[in-house]
Amino acid sequence: MSHQDGGKGIVTDREALRQVINELLPASVFRGLQTRPDASWKPRILAIVACLWAMSDRQNLTDRFDDARRIGQEMFPRRTPPGTSYQGFIKMLHKHGDACLGAVIANLRELMQEEFADHWTIDGHSVFAVDGSKVKLPRTESHQAAYSPTRTDKKTEDTTKQEKKTSAKKKTTGATSRKKKAATKKQSAASVNKKADSPQMFLTLLWHASTGLPWAWRTGPSDSSERGHLVEMLDELPKNALITADAGFVGYDFFKSILDAGGKFLIRVGANVRLLRKLGKSRRDGDTVCLWPDTKRKKGEPAMTLRLITLHDGRQPVYLVTNVSESDLSDDSAARIYQARWGVEVFFRTLKQTFGRRTLRSGAASNARLELNWSLIALWSVCLLGGREVSRSGHAPTRLSPAGAIRALQTSLRGWNMRRVGGPGLWEGLSASLLDDYTRSTSKTARNYPRQKHRKPPGHPKIEPATAEQLLAAKAFREKTLGLWLTA
Repeated sequence: MSHQDGGKGIVTDREALRQVINELLPASVFRGLQTRPDASWKPRILAIVACLWAMSDRQNLTDRFDDARRIGQEMFPRRTPPGTSYQGFIKMLHKHGDACLGAVIANLRELMQEEFADHWTIDGHSVFAVDGSKVKLPRTESHQAAYSPTRTDKKTEDTTKQEKKTSAKKKTTGATSRKKKAATKKQSAASVNKKADSPQMFLTLLWHASTGLPWAWRTGPSDSSERGHLVEMLDELPKNALITADAGFVGYDFFKSILDAGGKFLIRVGANVRLLRKLGKSRRDGDTVCLWPDTKRKKGEPAMTLRLITLHDGRQPVYLVTNVSESDLSDDSAARIYQARWGVEVFFRTLKQTFGRRTLRSGAASNARLELNWSLIALWSVCLLGGREVSRSGHAPTRLSPAGAIRALQTSLRGWNMRRVGGPGLWEGLSASLLDDYTRSTSKTARNYPRQKHRKPPGHPKIEPATAEQLLAAKAFREKTLGLWLTA
């Protein structure tokens, strides 16, 4: 559709924003959602205000709501006026928000596949990267009860052992030294415990690598299982999707969940994984390995046959396992796909730093979930629109600068009804939101940054030849399986 405002004369972004809302939140997707006939918050206006509320760059949640409600009401004056209180808005989001969210997500996915059909795959594979990150929350009782990590007995034991070790060491020092060290230790322990009890929401995200857009997510307490979250999202993936992830997403049961769902994966493995060679098919194919933990073997579960791909990132070898054959996924394609996985990390940085959601502002745990969900919808919408405009101007959607797209849309929201003379409008601003194409000559790593993380590399997986016991167990399993097949 044509959405250019000409760029000349006295214009506003009112019509452009109306087009944005009608495309992202069309009335058709809300037809199946019902509310009371006399309700002031109908599903569509509720979703419109929620999306505008999340897109706003105002500091206070209530100020964001006031702006969003005013824009929604004035942009669609023929609709039933929405409620006026922020508390009522949040109450209705709790009641109907999940249904509205599902309708909006389905429409965004459909738009993605329609607008980026030419950019949907990497070397013929529909690639989805998955990773987890934590979002900070205000230190309220509600958040601490819902999102703080659960204390375990093991941690208590380790703490007790450390205290005994420290106590024994203190006996060998002088009185002054003992007092000084005890005070330091006490302060340090208090600081550590306070930090450990800090509430954070864990976010696991499925991210489409070739468009740079989110697809699905799950949230939970700070000690949530990102693998568990991904298993919950498997049925939301399109057919023949290929999942790529780092070394945290491993395990026999986890891989089996993907295989049972008919999925494909390309996942890095490290020192926490033991692989077997010369077992079954791997006795004939040098790139084939088996994953067969002793616990699974003793329970009579079969060995899992995988393909091992060894790459090098310039500093260390990178080991990947996949269930895709070499004829369908070459080593070069695997390298490109795994390299594209880094984009999900960049998306987290965009969400938390560029979009300003590093720390959520809601004081109640249930409200924080709403805030994050609709913030992701807002960012997804902005990046989808920006990627489409960039694509229409002849660039790949991954060339989009999210910062530029966010700035263009938030500028239009601030002055949505203000008259301006000439200058770029919303659509021109989105089209111009491109990443810089210069070659960086210096490192982006901050020098001596005090809170910089120094993550330990995943290491090398343990690759061992199958033992005689494992060979016998594999043979017995094959004979049993063949016998059941012949009987059937």
